Amino acid sequence: MPVTSEAITAWNGSLMEGSGDVTFSSSNLGTFPINWKARSEGSDTTTTPEELIAAAHSSCFSMALSNALAENGTPPERVNTTASVTFKPGVGITGSHLNVNATVPGLTPEQFQTIAEGAKTGCPVSQALAGIEITLEATLA
Repeated sequence: MPVTSEAITAWNGSLMEGSGDVTFSSSNLGTFPINWKARSEGSDTTTTPEELIAAAHSSCFSMALSNALAENGTPPERVNTTASVTFKPGVGITGSHLNVNATVPGLTPEQFQTIAEGAKTGCPVSQALAGIEITLEATLA
């Protein structure tokens, strides 16, 4: 049975001067402020669509990698993934870089790299982002 996830954005004003809030329907995490300045210049206090995509990509990839490692007979003890999504004003989203470090007993770095590449390709969020370059840096702890 399919599962539908939702986020709600309330935006006020024009692109350049306006701002808004994103709320996730599944949690009580509150609202996350968004605005163009944060998106085009960066911010430590205001989220961006790209940060939300990075959260989706890092969590999806971690799940896909954990599953692939378990199917290989080498379940991970720990998987830490950072996704860095790049946005260029006037161009759009240009890429997502996955940087994963994991503790996986009984696996060589070469085997880990191969499994991680497969997880990158098989991750549903990676598939949804097929129009951009997705790179991977995978290391064992």
